[in-house]
Amino acid sequence: MSQQEGTSGSSSGSSSGRGFSTGDLARVSVFAALIAVLGLPGALNVFGNAVPITLQTFGVMLAGAILGTWRAGLAVAVLMALVATGLPLLAGGRGGLGVFVAPSAGFLIGWLPGAMLTGWIVERGGRTPGIVRLLIACLLGGVGMVYLLGIPVQAAVTGVSLGQAALLSLTFLPGDLIKVVLASLVVRGTQRAYPDAVPAVRQERLKAAGRR
Repeated sequence: MSQQEGTSGSSSGSSSGRGFSTGDLARVSVFAALIAVLGLPGALNVFGNAVPITLQTFGVMLAGAILGTWRAGLAVAVLMALVATGLPLLAGGRGGLGVFVAPSAGFLIGWLPGAMLTGWIVERGGRTPGIVRLLIACLLGGVGMVYLLGIPVQAAVTGVSLGQAALLSLTFLPGDLIKVVLASLVVRGTQRAYPDAVPAVRQERLKAAGRR
């Protein structure tokens, strides 16, 4: 076997599909599972709101901030695909295609761009994204983007006005702000202890490995 053939074989063994290494795919799977596990405590409906309060957006924030844009998006997409097949991976044991036309459908769909936006903002922080950037990323991606899609869909499905749907969503805000702070602190501590948890650092290492 020539040196060129050996290099090619090593490269194909260490990565899989569109530049994702096998390690990255493992991380994607872990975070898809993490978001699902955070649904185990169940869902809580308050003040007659048809959209439940869950812990799963906390996992979406963690995925975005640690995996980065595309890997976080893939993790959420994997979870959604499994849910669509009928697996009860959403809080309250929900699953199936019906969840994508329910009042909470917009919030669920918002997880995908929300995780990606969180990752994109963190990636712009380079090798050392600070706590302020993490807070902003989790707030805009894990809360803002999710609400941006969730509120109009809730209004359309339930027949209430946008203003009423937005008012109902205020019940989520205190808990979501707590999730933003906790996620930012967890990510900051993880990235200090494990530099590969910084998306930009991970990308640099993958590029360096590809050049060898």
